[in-house]
Amino acid sequence: MRIDTLTYHNVETQGAHRRAWLREHSPQHLQHCAALIHSALEKRLSSVSRGTVVLGAGACTEIPLEELARHSDEVVLVDFDMRSPMQARQELPLSTLRDRVNFMNCDLTGDVSLKLYNLLNRQAWRALASQGPRAVFDFAATCLEQCPIPDPPQFEEPRMGGFGLVVSSLILSQLFSYPLLDILDRVQQFAPVYLNEQEYHHRYQQAAQDFRIRIIQAHLHLMRELLDTGGLAVLLSDIRGFIFHVTNPNHDAEHLRSIPLVPRAFPELVRDTFTMLQEEQWEWITDLPEKDKFGRGYEVVGYVLS
Repeated sequence: MRIDTLTYHNVETQGAHRRAWLREHSPQHLQHCAALIHSALEKRLSSVSRGTVVLGAGACTEIPLEELARHSDEVVLVDFDMRSPMQARQELPLSTLRDRVNFMNCDLTGDVSLKLYNLLNRQAWRALASQGPRAVFDFAATCLEQCPIPDPPQFEEPRMGGFGLVVSSLILSQLFSYPLLDILDRVQQFAPVYLNEQEYHHRYQQAAQDFRIRIIQAHLHLMRELLDTGGLAVLLSDIRGFIFHVTNPNHDAEHLRSIPLVPRAFPELVRDTFTMLQEEQWEWITDLPEKDKFGRGYEVVGYVLS
């Protein structure tokens, strides 16, 4: 499953070295993320819990962990990968700050990747592939439709309703894209000739979109359930990817190719769950173009929510 590669991926793409790269090539991304979290800390009422939880913390590459630790009694870093959050804690300059940081290891979807994996294994894929692409993608659609998604996911820890600040850190699109990529990996393995044909299968496209929406709703509901009464949330999410082959994509927009990541209903789903206090959008670059390789970046939305 793609989620099993998360630890390796985090080592490659997160941490102090990555933060230094972003300061040079995409400083506005770090600035926007930090500003929204700082805004939420300022708006947080003195009467609510001074506990903070960061969902999808990774190595806190974009998260100002030191500021969170200084303004919280406890900071809980939640991720499927534990090495990266531990690395983030070690970067804190004082032992008193490090002592306030704890960890939780979990799949924030409530093990959706594993549940989908078990559904996909009900069929012999080589026999399925021999029946043609419609059979393949109809079965994939059935698995998505039947895949249980806890709403919200339930965990023994972190405690529900115990946090004055909940931060979802650029994790949302991964929660649904990893399971969907597991399906395409299965197609690549057993029926590579059908790869990309999913775009022509309406039932599969609808099932995938419904799956994305169910994952998003469950994550938003989890954020809400974690909040203390009167607490605030910060949601940071990629909403669109793009590739380019010029040094500065803003100088040659026609060379961009856009890739939507979240459903169009995403802002409405957020508004159905929270009251929006602040909204910002920006772009960030994750990879520069090279001779035979496109550059890559994302459009991000950030909310402060109550």
